[in-house]
Amino acid sequence: MSWFYKGKKVESIEDMPKGVFGFVYLITHVVTGKMYIGKKQLMTNRTLPPLKGERKKRKVTKEGSWKTYYGSQAEMKQLVKESESLEEFDRRILRYCFTKKELTYYETKELFCRGVIEADNSYLNDNIQGRFFRRDFINKE
Repeated sequence: MSWFYKGKKVESIEDMPKGVFGFVYLITHVVTGKMYIGKKQLMTNRTLPPLKGERKKRKVTKEGSWKTYYGSQAEMKQLVKESESLEEFDRRILRYCFTKKELTYYETKELFCRGVIEADNSYLNDNIQGRFFRRDFINKE
């Protein structure tokens, strides 16, 4: 199953604007209507031990797992595991971001604007930045 941005299929980094750091996404389980908003970086950085005879650690950057990514939230992972087909999921890129700070800002903005932690909605997100939790806003009226 591919990612989509404004109706167009995104299958490689070449399909994205130059210099993209990551993206904010919305994944919908079409069968249940459950949704999840998150962010994903395109590249991963790893520090490896130095080669024999060398002193400096090595830094390696490679393309991350964004093509096969379906979110890190436990309930979303369970839905993916139990699904008969990945075609049950609609994966949309909401916005491309060019820095880590921009990525975090626009994910947080999307979460607040959509009211994902408010009690009666179909979003699987249960917190925003580990600071604002759904449990703190349920039955407070």
